Amino acid sequence: MDPNHYRFRGVWRLAAPAPAVYAALEDVRSYPRWWPEVLDVRPVDERSGEVVVRALLPYRLVIHLEARRRDPAAGVLEATMRGDLDGWSRFTVTADGDGTRVLFEEDARPGRPLLRRLALPLHPLFRANHAVMMRRGRRGLAAYLAAAGGERRTDDS
Repeated sequence: MDPNHYRFRGVWRLAAPAPAVYAALEDVRSYPRWWPEVLDVRPVDERSGEVVVRALLPYRLVIHLEARRRDPAAGVLEATMRGDLDGWSRFTVTADGDGTRVLFEEDARPGRPLLRRLALPLHPLFRANHAVMMRRGRRGLAAYLAAAGGERRTDDS
C-alpha cells in the first residue's frame, strides 16, 4: 500500500432535481457559499482556477483545477488537480426517484513534500479529514439547493 495514494469514493443523495444539482456543482465559484471547507475560489479562465480548502486538520490546500469533462447529458463533471494535490476528481449526477444521486470519485497524491512525508503516520487522519469535508459538503449543498428552491426535503444519508 502506498500511503501517498488516496482513492476516495462517496455517494450523496439529495432531494433536488438532477439538473439543479449538476448546475450547482458545475458553478465552482459558488462553492464557498455552501461548502464550509472551500475557503476561496480564484478563477484563472473558463476552464480552470485555484481552490483553497481547509477541513479539520490545521493545514490549507491550494489546488489548481482544470475542467477535463463537462457533460450535462451524462451528468459528469471531471477535473484534473495540480498543486497541493495531484490527480483527478469527478462528480457523476444522476436522477434517483424523486431526487438525485451524486457519485464522487477522486484519485490523488499529495503534491506538497511535507504532506508526502507525513503520509504514513497521518494517513488515517487525512482520510478522516476528507470524510468530514465531504459530509459537510453534502449538507451545505442540500441547504443551498433548498434555499434556492431546488430541494424538497433534507436527506442526511
